[in-house]
Amino acid sequence: MSLDVSLGRGITLDFADGETFVFDGSDEGDVTVLSHAHGDHTTSANPGELVCSPLTAALATERRNLANPLEAGSHPDVDLRPAGHVAGSRAAYVTDPASGRTVCYTGDVCTRDRLFLDGFDPRPADDLIVETTYGTPEYRLPPTEEVFAEIRDWLRETMDRVVLLYGYALGRAQKLQVLANEGGRDRVFVTDAVADVNRVIETHRDVSFGVDRLDADVDLRPGDAVVVPPHEKRRGFVDGLVGESEAVDAGFSGWAVDSSYRYRRGYDVAFPLSDHCDFGELEALVEAVDPERVFTHHGFADEFARHVTAAFGVESRALKRDQHTLADF
Repeated sequence: MSLDVSLGRGITLDFADGETFVFDGSDEGDVTVLSHAHGDHTTSANPGELVCSPLTAALATERRNLANPLEAGSHPDVDLRPAGHVAGSRAAYVTDPASGRTVCYTGDVCTRDRLFLDGFDPRPADDLIVETTYGTPEYRLPPTEEVFAEIRDWLRETMDRVVLLYGYALGRAQKLQVLANEGGRDRVFVTDAVADVNRVIETHRDVSFGVDRLDADVDLRPGDAVVVPPHEKRRGFVDGLVGESEAVDAGFSGWAVDSSYRYRRGYDVAFPLSDHCDFGELEALVEAVDPERVFTHHGFADEFARHVTAAFGVESRALKRDQHTLADF
């Protein structure tokens, strides 16, 4: 089978029988596969049949404020498996019915189990399309439980302060709420954006975050924790609510393995907590899938593609916009 893959408004996969799959994009196709509900993967249009998890459909509907809710469909040639990135995220194994050739597509992906999330468990496929956010060797993360323990210890050590925990509304925000409660904070508050995501997740999953919504009537005091999306730091949203209490800003990202991260972002402290595979985990993912060809996207796509070719002897290329098939690279 000749695999025709291209990067446009999403990643498009054309099979020999003429059926077109679009992953995380709005290009025209027969089937649209939505891996998760982050804004850089959801689109304003969803042509064709939509395949995703019910939770992703509900989250995308909420976050895009859609009047008509998205409907999560299925397809006989698509096998969705937990991607381990955020609640509801899925990787897709697509099988060409004519040849039996399989393609594994990951949007954002993480193979680590974390709190209420199961990591991605890769299985073999003929072709792999994988995100490579941390696709260079300097991005190797500490063990997850070690990072969690450091965060809990820090939360206990700073009980005399208000702590502002910056994490994306869908993803790290939910983990930070769990950790703040486990770290013994007196009260845990979240902004409206986080609370709205929580509500959808709690409806679909057997999980309760046990937090309160932050509003102008809340008088923050030492011992409180507030989970805030990173863009609110630039807006100074929480500053007026902290009052005379001294607050500590904490950032959470895989980029925090670089000590300059916290200074560049203006955090008092930063922890290497990520919802992506690190470099070593990406290597292990490739080994587990054992593909004939690898296509990379996002992050260090060029660097990781070159590494895969050199280290594994597998034909690998970074996807480039408006290029089709390996012969066009």
